[in-house]
Amino acid sequence: MRNQDSGNATGSAVQSVDRAITVLELLARNGETGITEIAGELGVHKSTASRLLSVLEAHGLVEQLGERGKYAIGFGVVRLAGAATGRMDLAKLGRQTCQTLAEELGETVNIAIADDGVAINISQARGSAAITTQNWTGQRTPLHATSSGKVLLAAMDDAERKRMLAHELEQFTPRTTVDRDELAAELERVAEDGYAASFEELELGMHAVAVPVRGPGGDVVAAMSASGPSYRLSKQRIRQIVTPMADAARELSAQLGYFSA
Repeated sequence: MRNQDSGNATGSAVQSVDRAITVLELLARNGETGITEIAGELGVHKSTASRLLSVLEAHGLVEQLGERGKYAIGFGVVRLAGAATGRMDLAKLGRQTCQTLAEELGETVNIAIADDGVAINISQARGSAAITTQNWTGQRTPLHATSSGKVLLAAMDDAERKRMLAHELEQFTPRTTVDRDELAAELERVAEDGYAASFEELELGMHAVAVPVRGPGGDVVAAMSASGPSYRLSKQRIRQIVTPMADAARELSAQLGYFSA
């Protein structure tokens, strides 16, 4: 009986989501729409449609035009669309930046953003010296064990960082930092130095370095990294390429609307 109830609850939740999407599509198509027309489109009683609209209105996704008036798309949808557009702009603009930097450095260059407790790569380009054909685009990588992840973590406030690192830190290699105090100290250095490095922390034999990319308000919205084999991307070379990487990140940030002083 419990499994059946659980299945019914799941089915009801899916149906509610489907109806909510239908309402948003209807309003996007027709503009201002009354409760009677919405209920008819959904094939439900007006009271059911009213409850659904109340939930959407509470989240700012729809708004009622005047007391007991028609409904229209709310500004909450604009906010969600803006977030998606910003991400797409970053990926589109980042591709050319990645390619130019990869050609200059000869290494693989990636752009990553923080997403639900991990770093997700949205753009990649391989330089002439890159020895791997692995495509990291769309791949999710740990925040604590990658140079990009450390840049993203260092830019977060304490509460957000604590939430991102609430789970046990996985040790991918013997060099992965899993002690929280050590990681906190390293993130302080990252914030101060303006870049982060990873020395065989995700994969043995692989080094990486990352710098921040900023959005219109100056907040860090992504990290740009260069990675390569440890024998070529040494600690000394990493220090040498931080400047051209920071320059490229600054140019990308400017394209996104951020201009440093």
